[in-house]
Amino acid sequence: MVKVTIIGATGQVGSYAAHAISQISHVKEVCLFGRDGNQQFLEGLSRDLMDSFAARGTNTRISWSCDEKDLRGSEIIILTSGAARNGEQSRLDLAVSNAKVVATYAEKISRNASDTLLFVISNPVDIMTAVALKYSNLPPHRVFGLGTHLDSMRLKSCIAEFFNVHVSEVHTRIIGEHGDSMVPLWSATTIGGIQINNLPAFSRLPQEEIMERVKTSGQLIIRSKGSTVYGPGDAIATIVKTIVEDEHRILTVSTFIRKEVHDIGSVCIGVPARITRGGVFPVPIRLSDEELEAFRVSTEQIRDITRHVFETLKETFHSTEDNYF
Repeated sequence: MVKVTIIGATGQVGSYAAHAISQISHVKEVCLFGRDGNQQFLEGLSRDLMDSFAARGTNTRISWSCDEKDLRGSEIIILTSGAARNGEQSRLDLAVSNAKVVATYAEKISRNASDTLLFVISNPVDIMTAVALKYSNLPPHRVFGLGTHLDSMRLKSCIAEFFNVHVSEVHTRIIGEHGDSMVPLWSATTIGGIQINNLPAFSRLPQEEIMERVKTSGQLIIRSKGSTVYGPGDAIATIVKTIVEDEHRILTVSTFIRKEVHDIGSVCIGVPARITRGGVFPVPIRLSDEELEAFRVSTEQIRDITRHVFETLKETFHSTEDNYF
């Protein structure tokens, strides 16, 4: 039975994720963690969730804290803290300010929960995953981000709609940055087990239009209703379930790669990874020439911004010289 702690639980994604995760049978406790000063909100949120659990018959324990010592005993820590972007911002616009928040919590996790799995949601998620890895002192297989998992689900939904099939019949992936330079793997896309380019209707698939829809989906939701909540919240819960039930599923998340993808390495970015109770392990893959070139562009962009962020953090934060990067 597992304790899951959500840092940034006072945010909309964090609070909904708590509700979704509480329905996983192997989760015994969900701890809502927030910064000092948010005690009243956390108390109210915990009571609201307890009422929900009672109504649906859920036996999950709910707790809350602002004390870093209560991070202890967490098998999974989900880090959602940081400024939310507005409808005009890119995820990369948030890099420096959110890096300071992520580094602060990563150091607290290093002191109190050195055996945890650290699951990063804060944007820009690829860069924040690298910051969390550097300042938590956890091994790479124990630090990962939501990455392009939700983007892959959005692409899956668009393809299912076009071909008029159940979404479960579509298998596809997006790799690279969780952002504008994301790369769809059409070469790895199947419908009902059939390679998508072997279907006559594929020639009519509006690939660029679909990818634009995937890339701008979050921005559209933010402009329309203020924030994305249910999509990321359920995506988070899906990955937590995969971990606690040790399913060994391959999902596309942001993780540290060395040489798994055409010897491109030393960067945290979205790639297929085998997800287990023990951690997240990138799966070696080969790409088409076109996909490889796009992936190189994406990784270089993320690597450059990651280096810039690390430079800005040097004066404030200390890290060991493991230097994966």
